[in-house]
Amino acid sequence: MRSQRIFGTSMGVLLLLAPVVLIPVTPARAQERTEISAWGVNLGGSVVDKSKIDITIERWSTPGERAALVAAFKEGGQDALLEALKKMPKVGFINVPQTLAYDLRYAYKFPAENGGSTLVIATDRRILPGEVWDQTRSTDYPFELIEMHLDAQGKGEGTLSWATRIGVGKDGNLELEVFGNGPVMLTKITAKVKKSKGAN
Repeated sequence: MRSQRIFGTSMGVLLLLAPVVLIPVTPARAQERTEISAWGVNLGGSVVDKSKIDITIERWSTPGERAALVAAFKEGGQDALLEALKKMPKVGFINVPQTLAYDLRYAYKFPAENGGSTLVIATDRRILPGEVWDQTRSTDYPFELIEMHLDAQGKGEGTLSWATRIGVGKDGNLELEVFGNGPVMLTKITAKVKKSKGAN
């Protein structure tokens, strides 16, 4: 496998780690959850190959939680960010083909033009036993990062970077390095807001 480096600032990383100065979005009501379905298109060597991906967001991360992640990265780089992310309470979960559902630690919703939105979702990636036994370089890529661009109807496209690491280049810009042949493209995304069970 090889790593593909994206120089400059990836939008997903920018929205995750930039100072909290963007226009806030109104928090979702406590009894609502967002159910997202998408098709993952494998562009070579990734974990998904034209398979359905389901994501459930039970709550959105707060501005305070986002600020804590920003502070952790500024203070200690990727390692500190990873530890801070692991301590975040669960925001939802994701179902990817051929794996059990696993928790998501960060989900933030930014308003976009024409009533749309940009979603940035992140979690600490599960390191598989084979990666440890074989001492592969993939263990240095501890994040899973999802970015989605949706219209006012909750439809759109995005990317899922299954194994990534985040750093700062010599020019001071954020660098997102993806392990493998690049991110999985997410197509035919549909996001629907539903009442949680037990809501009136």
